[in-house]
Amino acid sequence: MTTTAARRPLIRRATSRGNRRTGWMYAAPTAAFVFVLFVVPLLLVLQMSVSRWPLLSGNQGWNFPDNYTAAVSNRFFADSVVFTLKYTVLATVLLIGLGLALALLVQESSRWKGLLRTAFLVPSALGLASASLLFYVLYSPLVGPAAGLMDRLGLSFLGTPTAALLSTTFLIVWRFAGFYMLLMLVGLQGIPDDVFEAARVDGASRWQTFRRITLPLLRPTLALTTVLCVTGSLLAFEQFYILTKGGPDNSTITVVQLIYSVAFQGQNDLGVAAALSVIVLLALVALNAAQLRAFRAPDEE
Repeated sequence: MTTTAARRPLIRRATSRGNRRTGWMYAAPTAAFVFVLFVVPLLLVLQMSVSRWPLLSGNQGWNFPDNYTAAVSNRFFADSVVFTLKYTVLATVLLIGLGLALALLVQESSRWKGLLRTAFLVPSALGLASASLLFYVLYSPLVGPAAGLMDRLGLSFLGTPTAALLSTTFLIVWRFAGFYMLLMLVGLQGIPDDVFEAARVDGASRWQTFRRITLPLLRPTLALTTVLCVTGSLLAFEQFYILTKGGPDNSTITVVQLIYSVAFQGQNDLGVAAALSVIVLLALVALNAAQLRAFRAPDEE
């Protein structure tokens, strides 16, 4: 009896070591994937950002902080930051608002629930580059379906900075609204029905229920969707590269377009482009941290 009791701690320790070993075996493929595709490229970008690194010549030695100075003094840097922030605010407000509205609609509707969910979600199955090419044709002043009407009115979908911004934002809302609807719907379905029943018994109106129950309990979902939307908008590239190519008059250049242009067009300088990438990464980390802190529940402070 004493021998058995003495062996139990040894058995537990052996079992614990075996569980840890099994856990490491399961985690190893993911860890290797993250290391090869994230950590190694990140370290390479950091090295490039502090080195003289022309596109065709490779590393030519340390030059910190020249790349960062050249990055922020680029003549398009300030304009690209302002435009990217403007687009981010517009796209985030529209996507979060419309996604929540669609989620509430398909949650309330019972007869057409399946059809509505499918219809709203279908555009999300289309790749962003393919969707951008589709809208490029739709916006075309030559073959677009509204080309004649727009010509008679003297308007253009992409002819002015404001029109180009709104037209591209419409593409993004059409493409991603269903995806954000799905995320919001998952959050809404996670709210217990008993809470809404209690609100109805207490005589709360729809607006009071939405403002005092739905929105507070959707806080985690709103935090997730806002982080995803802000991150995706700040890294916008394909839609503007395909639809506007930075025009008209370089008014729709995003930060990522500027990085691409510095690296592969004009300067052909990977060092300065890497410095811009590091600046964007740091800005994203700071913004995401601020957003998560803003959405933190009061009892988590």
